Amino acid sequence: MPPEALAANNAELVERLHLLDAGMLKRAALLLFHEDPERWFTGAYVKVGMFRTNADLLYHDEIHGDLFAQMERTIEILRTKYMIAWITYEGVQRVETYPVPEAALREAVLNALIHKDYTSGGPIQISVYADHLMIWNPGQLPNRWTAETLLKKHSSEPQNPDIAQVFFRTGLIEAWGRGFERIVEACRSAGTTLPEVRHDGSGLWTEWHWQQPEVTPPATPPATPPATPPATPPAAPPAAPPVTPPVEAVLRVLGEGHPLGNAALRARLGLKDRHHFREHHIQPALDAGLIEMTIPDRPNSPAQKYRLTKKGANLLTATPKRGPL
Repeated sequence: MPPEALAANNAELVERLHLLDAGMLKRAALLLFHEDPERWFTGAYVKVGMFRTNADLLYHDEIHGDLFAQMERTIEILRTKYMIAWITYEGVQRVETYPVPEAALREAVLNALIHKDYTSGGPIQISVYADHLMIWNPGQLPNRWTAETLLKKHSSEPQNPDIAQVFFRTGLIEAWGRGFERIVEACRSAGTTLPEVRHDGSGLWTEWHWQQPEVTPPATPPATPPATPPATPPAAPPAAPPVTPPVEAVLRVLGEGHPLGNAALRARLGLKDRHHFREHHIQPALDAGLIEMTIPDRPNSPAQKYRLTKKGANLLTATPKRGPL
């Protein structure tokens, strides 16, 4: 939109986006901009789950709010909590690769939000496993289309044209029906597997499958036994307890040696949601005794900061880095 249009007030902007009908807001306006569209559309949110098997759910999250907030928070939580980067090296250069490139993941989430059937009553569902990711979006394909149609040149026939038009105005999508083509291009550019697309009659599945890279431990020369073996072999050090990716990210930032407050930590990690950050990053680290407050007698102090404990520092040393902060 031209700069002068963005200087308009909210009412004028909604009208210029063609989100009014006879002076009344269209349903698309509520989905796009209202903080709680579920008041009018049951299931207008995104559900994300981490599974060990189809029957074994490890943990899950729900992402609510307007469609723009759902898009940003879904991408953020998938990248920071659910997906782990593969670490390789080119010489001394560390290389981090995700099984699903961020550009492809963003395009897939955008497509799901824009083309969802919001009368279905069900949320968008994203299931993450160790070796694959599945996105299910309730809705129907245009007449005479198949899932294969989406992966080749096709016309633009959005399920929700008003929603698609607004996202186009933001520059987040194109108006040529190239969403899945851009997903394929992003995967090929990153050298990762291409998605599989299928329609089951009630919704569209977009799936990525991958194989975990094999890790070859470095060769260790056989140890020469001592001339006089000790009477009692030394006890093996205790195994470090597992740490979740969100907690690991906090430990690595604080491991740089400077206490940081909530806002500074979120800025370093690229996170915006204060509640999500507290629940999944800070509180588990505090409960486990891995970090501590600099002002423990005033936990809500505006000057409150966090620092590593000795236990946290030891665990950080014993935990191999799994992905970017």
